[in-house]
Amino acid sequence: MKIAGCSAVISGGASGLGAAAARRLARAGASVVLLDLPRAEEAGAALVAELGGGAVFVPGDVTNWDDVGVAMQTARERAPLRIAVAAAGIATSGSLVGPRSDRGELFAQTVAVNLGGTYALLAQAASTMSEHAQTDGDRGVVVCTASIAAYEGQVGQVAYAASKSGVAGMTLPAARELARHQIRVVTIAPGLFETPMFAGVADEVRASVGAQVPHPSRLGNPDEYAGLVQHVIENSMLNGEVIRLDGAIRMGPR
Repeated sequence: MKIAGCSAVISGGASGLGAAAARRLARAGASVVLLDLPRAEEAGAALVAELGGGAVFVPGDVTNWDDVGVAMQTARERAPLRIAVAAAGIATSGSLVGPRSDRGELFAQTVAVNLGGTYALLAQAASTMSEHAQTDGDRGVVVCTASIAAYEGQVGQVAYAASKSGVAGMTLPAARELARHQIRVVTIAPGLFETPMFAGVADEVRASVGAQVPHPSRLGNPDEYAGLVQHVIENSMLNGEVIRLDGAIRMGPR
């Protein structure tokens, strides 16, 4: 599917992987709607200024159905909505037992943002896309973001791994359901990437973490994630699949 002339909604679009996807899609000719929390407005405004008329920032929370709907409407007013990228998420850590044990609040919040927020974007984007005529055989593409924690969650990642496993697990049934509307659904499961999670981490720590990756032995660059997002959109045979983007790393228990 061609990117130029489409609008794209990107949750978590003001920073990290979402911002990288926004830059890539805007360069390819998409009109980009950045959906992110109100506290990210300064970063969102800076990215909008960088991208010029190719982007707009919409403050909102992916756990709020109405906020997601506002982003969809904003995109529809700019160009036909054919692309959605679910990049919003939180990384959490907690224990089942002991002094750091979670009584369910952290688990519920993590699942609400990572899984529920992805579902809200997927469902509302698909509803909007289904109204359009086909372009190059597609009405639209939704790219979700899981994590290698969906497969090798580490100690303390019960909530995070469960939420990301849910994203991976809904990919195929969503793709099968939306096939009759000519809408594709693909999920990317990133490994260790240079994202805000590593902001403030010492260089030697980042180097040590990156060295765990077999090849290339470094943290991933967000533009490499964005490059895969672009390829997924443009390659119509990619559908119903979860793609690991991790340099062949397999995480240990800790």
